[in-house]
Amino acid sequence: MSVSELGGLIALAACGVTVLLAVVRLVKGPSTADRVVALDLLSAVAVGIMAAWSVVADDAVYLDVALLVALVAFLGTVAFAAYAEEGGQG
Repeated sequence: MSVSELGGLIALAACGVTVLLAVVRLVKGPSTADRVVALDLLSAVAVGIMAAWSVVADDAVYLDVALLVALVAFLGTVAFAAYAEEGGQG
């Protein structure tokens, strides 16, 4: 096992803990904004998981998928910001 594979596995473990904490905030969040931030964090962690797995598997295809997930997550965050700026009115 190389150092980069070991680092990737450690990063995957850290991302797993982060996912658990973000899901707690997503379920427990007192406001809609807290839930949206937790969902945005989950998407960022998903990108991190894909990047770490790309290192462990030594396959760059996962980076393309991570890029797409990051773009979709960004668009979702911008859409919520526009919704919140309108005061929640359609």
